[in-house]
Amino acid sequence: MTSPLSDPTLERHFKGHRSAVTSVDFSCNMKQIATGSVDSCVMIWNMKPQMRAYRFDGHKDAVMCVQFSPSGHMVASASRDKTVRLWVPSMKADSTEFRAHTATVRCVNFSEDGQTLVTASDDKTIKVWTVHRQKFLFSFNQHVNWVRCAKFSPDDRLIVSCSDDKTIKLWDKNSRECIHSFFEHAGYANHVDFHPSGTCIAAASTDSSVKVWDIRTYKMLQHYQVHSGVVNSLSFHPAGNFLITASSDSTMKILDLLEGKLLYTLHGHQSSVTCVAFSRTGDYFSSGGADEQVMVWKSNFDSIKPSNGVKVQQKGTSRVRPPTSSSSARFPPNSDPSVLHYQTSEPAEHVNRQESQTASHAQSFSHGSHSRATHSQVYRDPSISSSSTQQTSQLPSRHHQSESHASDGKVPSGVANALEHIIGQLDILTQLSFHLHLALMSCILGLTACTAASVERGGANANRTVEETQEK
Repeated sequence: MTSPLSDPTLERHFKGHRSAVTSVDFSCNMKQIATGSVDSCVMIWNMKPQMRAYRFDGHKDAVMCVQFSPSGHMVASASRDKTVRLWVPSMKADSTEFRAHTATVRCVNFSEDGQTLVTASDDKTIKVWTVHRQKFLFSFNQHVNWVRCAKFSPDDRLIVSCSDDKTIKLWDKNSRECIHSFFEHAGYANHVDFHPSGTCIAAASTDSSVKVWDIRTYKMLQHYQVHSGVVNSLSFHPAGNFLITASSDSTMKILDLLEGKLLYTLHGHQSSVTCVAFSRTGDYFSSGGADEQVMVWKSNFDSIKPSNGVKVQQKGTSRVRPPTSSSSARFPPNSDPSVLHYQTSEPAEHVNRQESQTASHAQSFSHGSHSRATHSQVYRDPSISSSSTQQTSQLPSRHHQSESHASDGKVPSGVANALEHIIGQLDILTQLSFHLHLALMSCILGLTACTAASVERGGANANRTVEETQEK
């Protein structure tokens, strides 16, 4: 039995950056959100409306990436000014500068234990640093073009990176060697990240696609072609069930990884959506865009439970895999990614119909100022079946009718019609069988009568023959 499927809702809306927002991240306690922007500033937004936002000035050029440390006590930022800074997210705005690279630093990421940083740069290198000693450790140098993104695996053993050289590389942090290279043939990956299980990765590409790769077999598990523009960012739900993507087509897409299909299309930003991130618990996600806005959304859909059996589709063949040993009511972070379908999702934008609209005029603030939130729209993918998930009250009445039948224990009308049709066919077959039986009996009786008459005629002829013989 699945939990009710609810639509995402826009909860908060922040405006304070003076240029495009490039990166967004939640603190572990959900009290703060960090954002970076082309305006060279790092902003710390407080979720409580009565608390003001902090603006950190220190970088001399665009801030390309921000991230909270796992403890939430620090914020790391990477900039086009070739530096990385560590900030204390408080009113004092204390920071420490890393002279990290010889070109734009596009990404910074904390290890799970918070002791190490990895940075990616246009100088074609990936560098690893200690946080507390602020010491450079080593570099990875096999990319031959700008490195867009680099992330630690959940167990900190591996690092994944993507580059304009059209490769996605897996690195062993201990041996400092490249384990494998995935190749993007049509475009290059803008963003890459590990699934919470640590056994697969997702890549957002400039060819408008999203791909999920298994890092144990090095095979592609899923391929989504649901955007009409460059995919700029993505984020896994902490439970691993869902993936959210942000695109230059001004939309965000929520993908159901268990079913291998598009779940929602969200319209909120007025132009390119540049970044997106789930909160640590998955209850919320935040997005930033070229329209200088930061939006905070409540997930609502994250209570959907995975099925017990998983169907894997692969180029015309299908087979059913049993549930993994770690399967439970929710797809847990350490479960096997074999529960992901191998499936190609084609563009669904042209068939999406509006099923619900969410208008939120949440308070926004920057240094005490307030503004109104923009109108947001949520489109649910029409392929979602009402028989498998219960819809919200905003859906068309026919969904309500079918669900009310299911909820009060009555047989749904569709099933009843099918049963009536089957019974009707059985009646026809029964009648045909009866008529055939009668015809067969008639044939048998007729043959029996003919046989009896033939025997009688034969006996009479024999008697006449005997009488004639006696007379002679």
